[in-house]
Amino acid sequence: MASRAVWKGQLRLSLVSIPVEIHSAVESGARTSFRQIHGPSGKPVRYEKTVPGIGPVKSDEILKGYDLGNDEYLLLEPDEVDAIKLETRKTLELVQFVGACEIPPLYYDRPYYVIPTDDLAEDAYRVVRDALRRAERVGLGQLTMRGKEYLCAIRPCGDGLLLETLHYADEVRAAAPLFAEIADDAPDPELLEVATQLIDRKTAPFDAAAFEDHYATAMRDLIERKRKNRKTPRATSKDPEARPQAENVVDLMAALKQSLKSEGGKGRGTQKSSSSKSSGARKSASSRKKSA
Repeated sequence: MASRAVWKGQLRLSLVSIPVEIHSAVESGARTSFRQIHGPSGKPVRYEKTVPGIGPVKSDEILKGYDLGNDEYLLLEPDEVDAIKLETRKTLELVQFVGACEIPPLYYDRPYYVIPTDDLAEDAYRVVRDALRRAERVGLGQLTMRGKEYLCAIRPCGDGLLLETLHYADEVRAAAPLFAEIADDAPDPELLEVATQLIDRKTAPFDAAAFEDHYATAMRDLIERKRKNRKTPRATSKDPEARPQAENVVDLMAALKQSLKSEGGKGRGTQKSSSSKSSGARKSASSRKKSA
C-alpha cells in the first residue's frame, strides 16, 4: 500500500525553501487489532455517550469541560475552541540547531520521513542533509498541522531526513520526585567492574530486526490456526437473513455428500424396480405368443 503524505509544504532554512512531503515512519497497522464482540449475539459492541440519570445524549449537546477539581468543570463552547485552532501552515522553518546528542530521549514522540517533492528540490534537500551531518547538528522548528502546533527536530537519516515530533517542556514529567527515594551510595567496585565487563561483552551495533515481538508473533499464529479451523466460531454484523448461516456453509460438503448418497440409493432402487417390471412384461408377452 502506497504511503500517504500527512503534510505538504516548504522546509525553510533562512532564504532557502525546499518543497517537501512528510510521511509517517511507523506502520500503524503492524500490530494486531481487535473489535469487542457480544458473545451471545456475535454483534460488535458499540459505545454510546450517556449521562448518569439522563441516558443517551446527542453529539451537539456535548461541550468541552476543563476539570477544575472537586467535580467542577469550566465549560467551553465549540466556537470558542475553533477560534483558537491554528491554520495549517505550509512552512516548517528551522530556527535553531543543537548538538545531535543534546536532546534527551524522553522528549522524542513520533518519527516521520521528510521527502523532497520533485527533482528540482533534491539539490537543496541534499545540501541541508549533508550540512546537518557534517556539523553533527539537529534542526529545530515548529510545524502546524490539524489545528495544533508541534515542536519538531530534523536530522539526517540514511539518504534522507527524519523529522521527530518532540514533547513540550510542560508535557514531560519531572523525574526527581520519582528517583528521590533511591539512595545515593557508591556501588561496590568489584560488582561495578563485573557489570561493566558484562556490558562490554554484550555490546553490538543496534539492529532492530534482531529483536522479535514474541507476543505479536504468537497472536498472529493463533489467529491463523483458528482461521484455518472450520470449527472456530465466527460472528457477523450483517443481517443473518441476508446470507446463509455460517454453520450451513461449513457443513455444505457434508450435506452434499449425504444428499448424493441418499439420491444415489433411490436411483439404484428405482432402476432395479424398473428393470424387474420390464423383465416381467417381456415374460408376459412371451407367454401370450406361445399360447397363440
